Amino acid sequence: MSTNENKKKSFKLPTAYTVLLAITAIIAIATYFIPGVKKATLADFVMAPITGLQEAIDIAIFVLLIGGFLGVTTKTGALDAGIGNVVAKLKGKELILIPVLMFLFSLGGTSFGMAEETIAFTALVTTTMIIAGFDPLVSVGSIILGAGSGVLGSTVNPFLVSVSIGALKGVNIATNQVIVIGTNIALWLSSLLISIFFVMNYAKKVHADKSKTLLSDSEIRQANEAFIGNEEGREEVIEFTGQRKVVLALFAFTFLVMVAGIIPWEEFGVNIFANTAFLTGAPLGSWWFSELGMWFVIMAIIIGLVYRMKELEIVNSFLDGAADMVGVALVIGVSKGISVIMSSTGLDAYVLSKASSVLVGMSPIIFTIVAYLIYMALSFFIPSTSGLAGLSMPIFGPLAVSLGFPPEVIISIFSAGSGIVNLVTPTSGVIMGTLAIAKVDYSSWVKFVSKVLLAIFVASAIILSVAMMMV
Repeated sequence: MSTNENKKKSFKLPTAYTVLLAITAIIAIATYFIPGVKKATLADFVMAPITGLQEAIDIAIFVLLIGGFLGVTTKTGALDAGIGNVVAKLKGKELILIPVLMFLFSLGGTSFGMAEETIAFTALVTTTMIIAGFDPLVSVGSIILGAGSGVLGSTVNPFLVSVSIGALKGVNIATNQVIVIGTNIALWLSSLLISIFFVMNYAKKVHADKSKTLLSDSEIRQANEAFIGNEEGREEVIEFTGQRKVVLALFAFTFLVMVAGIIPWEEFGVNIFANTAFLTGAPLGSWWFSELGMWFVIMAIIIGLVYRMKELEIVNSFLDGAADMVGVALVIGVSKGISVIMSSTGLDAYVLSKASSVLVGMSPIIFTIVAYLIYMALSFFIPSTSGLAGLSMPIFGPLAVSLGFPPEVIISIFSAGSGIVNLVTPTSGVIMGTLAIAKVDYSSWVKFVSKVLLAIFVASAIILSVAMMMV
């Protein structure tokens, strides 16, 4: 075993399950030392992961069905052939994949809060990046930081912006959404550019010298086995036939419809999809995990039939693909258990109340920075943006107005605070699920993303402070 491997192993955290259960235990124990909250019982702790899985069952099933869809598509060889074709054409220009993918993911993040949906792209993007000469961290960075920078600078994201405005309206506070959009565009573009810079810089190093990777030998080995097979299989050239091109077109169409299905078109005054409920019972624009999961099942069957696979081959490929995602589904459930125990003991409301009292009597800039930090702390315990918006805005909105600060900037502070934490927190099913698929340890991700987060924090703090002074 190499010295390099030993060094990397010394910094290695336990598995995601152990980390998440440890956090759950710490929170449960903390309730015994905090007045005014319900003390967590042994049953609360033991049942938290199970209850979490029940509450996240829609996402968990969605992930399993995506796995099945990918299993069938992978069996056709279309993905390998298509990726090989793209990489061959980009020979010497592989880096261009990174900014293009990150911009597209960020566009989804800022417009409709694309987060859990990115899990569906992880296997494909990771395979592409490895074949292009990068490592799985480049893939994970492109996906998480791409979509995450968009969510951090949410412009019209209904799950963050609309819920926040609605929560403020509920306490009779009117907001100007133009101000929110303007501030958040600055947050979005600055965090996206910073993320692209760091990911591309790391990708260049790894592409030129594989020893520069932050991943351990075991992580690299697991990723290679999962995404490109053994050395012998890696040399095999899969022909990009007409049949495989059709499969790849159907594959792309599947994701195009997925994106169209979750964009809230009616919120933007678009009604062209009003009569599309014939397939799932819900029109495009109001789909969620149940409808999306069914869509992936339908397309898996269609792709299998187009490729002329036998019925047994389609079923077995689907089951094999779903089996690969069982660990991911469990991680999502266990991470949800943390917010379950926070909510059941009332610890989330306690933390929120104490945090708001800290902000009284501060100058605009100090208020901005402290509120930003508070929202970061709250987002660790409550990773759901819509959930945190509903809980916090009726408290922070009136507080800001009473101190003479614009409520619109509070929404932007919340967006930035929640966004930056959800790029790294182990309580996020998106983070843990994406890492599990890409075969990247959580400790490796933290090591990679730390400098990125620091740069984003500084840039966004400056933008928010300027907005607070100018509005």
